[in-house]
Amino acid sequence: MAYNSREVRESNQMVFGIRAVVEAIRAGKEIESLYIQRGIGGELLNELRALTVEYNITAQLVPVEKLNRLTMKNHQGVVAYISPIIYQKVEDIIPQIFEKGEVPLILVLDAITDVRNMGAIARTAECAGVHAIVIPAKGSAQINPDAIKTSAGALYKIPVCRHDNFMQTVKFLQESGLQLVCCTEKTKENIYAPDYTAPTAIIMGSEEDGIRNDIIRIADHLAKIPMFGEIESLNVSVSTAVIVYEAIRQRELVK
Repeated sequence: MAYNSREVRESNQMVFGIRAVVEAIRAGKEIESLYIQRGIGGELLNELRALTVEYNITAQLVPVEKLNRLTMKNHQGVVAYISPIIYQKVEDIIPQIFEKGEVPLILVLDAITDVRNMGAIARTAECAGVHAIVIPAKGSAQINPDAIKTSAGALYKIPVCRHDNFMQTVKFLQESGLQLVCCTEKTKENIYAPDYTAPTAIIMGSEEDGIRNDIIRIADHLAKIPMFGEIESLNVSVSTAVIVYEAIRQRELVK
């Protein structure tokens, strides 16, 4: 399978009820999010919990009020959403990029929470020829119809890799020969300093907290966008476009 192939789906689909969710998982559906009511049990729920381990699905324990806001139907304490895209694994994509003789350019999004930011970033990444987007399984915006629409369909075209152990995934990129370039204000070096013609993973932080310190500590470069006005920050989707196209500019110069 080519690293940019994907099955197109129309929108997120809600599934509720323990048996319905169990069967959706067994049928190979990609679960975008799974909510389980706190304090409930039973044999069928134990089967569901076992499946979440087997299929590496992250479940959120929530109060019943949360589930009732999602649906007033008989949810039995379980609600899931099926993703409109098929998630991929970056461990599968990186070797394919090298095999094609291309220089990897990966975009790592550390807990971007706004779906419209996610969509706008994906649109920029696809237009720029970024090979893949990597996101954490927890704390990241859902890939839902709003994100798809904002991306102008780009989320159907660019591989999105969702990983539970996000830090381990970032280390894998580094161990695979990609330099880690963190876009952050915690540096004096600007975004024009790194050599993006090398295999590169550009890391963008969340809207509220930026890039987690564990990643900052192992980064090969910290790079900030120069600011000359009174407002001291850019929207994360705009910042992503600025640094990604600096990478593309450098790569175009050496062709």
